[in-house]
Parts: sequence; C-alpha cells; structure tokens
Amino acid sequence: MKKLFSIMLAGILILYAQVTLAATRTVYLNYQAYVQGVGWQKAVGNGKVVGTVGQGKRMEALLINFMDGTTNMIQYNAHIQDIGWQGWKNSGSVAGTAGKNKRMEAVRIRLVGEYAKVLDIYYRAHVQNGGWLGWAANGEPAGTAGASLRMEALQIQVVPKGTKVDRGGQAYFEKKGSSVPTI
Repeated sequence: MKKLFSIMLAGILILYAQVTLAATRTVYLNYQAYVQGVGWQKAVGNGKVVGTVGQGKRMEALLINFMDGTTNMIQYNAHIQDIGWQGWKNSGSVAGTAGKNKRMEAVRIRLVGEYAKVLDIYYRAHVQNGGWLGWAANGEPAGTAGASLRMEALQIQVVPKGTKVDRGGQAYFEKKGSSVPTI
C-alpha cells in the first residue's frame, strides 16, 4: 500500500511540475496589423501595441504567431465592415481583409490545446472616438460591432492561467436597434 501511494504521489508531483513549468515559461507571441495607408507593419511581441494611436487609421487585418513553432495553439476571429465575424483563423493565417479598404471593428482571440490549459490571453482594442477599451480574455470580443467605428490598434498579452488582471472597463460594444454604443 505504501509503495502504491509513493508511486501515485510521485506521479502527481511530476504532473504538477510540468504544468507549473509550462505556466511560467515565457511564451513568445508576435502579431502584426495591416493598417490603412501603411500596409503590413513589423511584428511586435507580447504586450506591445500594433496598429496606430492618434492617427485616425483603420486596422484592416491581423496576423498572429507563436514563435515556438506551434501552429495550432491560438485562434482569432475578426469582425469586418460589411462582412461581420469572419470565422476562426489559426496561427499564421490572416484575419480581416488586407488592402480591401474595409475596417476591422472587433476581434476575438483564444488559446487552444495545451496552452489553453496553462495560459490566459488578454487583449484590448483602441477604437475610433473611444480610445482604449477594457481588456477582453480567452475568446471574448474586443472592439465594436454595428457602430461603423474602426479599430485602430490592438494590444495582446499572454499570462499564466489565473493571473489577476485589471480589465479596466468594458471591452466590447455592439449596436443594438438604433442606438450607437456609448464609449
């Protein structure tokens, strides 16, 4: 009985160590935006801002990658002018409409697979007439829909699962009926 207990305890400790290591490991995320009048910007890393602030330029598309070579650990979905939600894209795929003069209005980003078990992803949109909105997390929408407002910039951060993050207010506004969202 003691031997069985020792084996089970050892297994639990090994599993705990693996999950803890994965949760504290630095995740190298990079992302870039296609911006009106600029084209594709250089990729930026975890926590940095992509797009423009204070220039009145719309984001049109987004591309996200993990730098550790994983291709199936992140998905993202853009809400585009005259199109709506496009559907989920995998790492390395373009969400949005680069070069078609359509504004990106909102985005949803989620981790999948092993990363979703040990990490959370937070992101916030900088929106026309509203500035920085609050942080959305793990697949929630960030930005606006149905209000004809352009998303101008985006910030993304990946943190260990359960990390306390001050979300700083509402992250998403959707026009319902005839009212325009108050930002």
